[in-house]
Amino acid sequence: MTPESLFRRCISIEYTHIEGAGSYAYEIIGDTLYIYFEKSNGLVDWKNNLDFPAKSYTGCGCFAHRGFLRVWKSLLPYIEDILQHKSFEGVVITGYSHGGALAVLCHEHIWFNYPHLQCVLTGYGFGSPRVIWGILGKKRHRWDNFKIIRNENDIVTHLPPFLFGYRHVGTLIRIGKKGRYSLIDAHRQENILFELGSTQYF
Repeated sequence: MTPESLFRRCISIEYTHIEGAGSYAYEIIGDTLYIYFEKSNGLVDWKNNLDFPAKSYTGCGCFAHRGFLRVWKSLLPYIEDILQHKSFEGVVITGYSHGGALAVLCHEHIWFNYPHLQCVLTGYGFGSPRVIWGILGKKRHRWDNFKIIRNENDIVTHLPPFLFGYRHVGTLIRIGKKGRYSLIDAHRQENILFELGSTQYF
């Protein structure tokens, strides 16, 4: 799928909602597993979004946004069940906004725990906030095939603030033009879709 079609699928697919406010979906197309994470869809999600003190993430060997990490841990058994019981040869992870943050953590988990999938693993975080805290050093290469898609002026992609120690991982790809949207409107799915479809960025 193209980034535009992935994003369309991410915002239209039917999600499974679990305890801990996690929302995920998956499908296998051909020999590729697609995993999707939904944007914020309720008060609990927003509480987790704003719970941004960094917490040690033992799986990654680094520090991560505490709220996103909490949601990811609630999702992990379900994602593991898919990884261990489905047949596929490639993995594409996609998330929007809050879901983009979860995609960052999912990508790292698969990269670290399933080394045979490293060369066939890609990920996209559309309008994703920052998730990882501190200096990663050599660990940064775990996200070499992950792309953060920022529509220019999108306030969510600048949170938590860089000055608080948070960093984007992977490759940051900017779409749109500065000043075209307000800080909030740049994050709206219809405007991200427009920019994805109007110019070749990839």
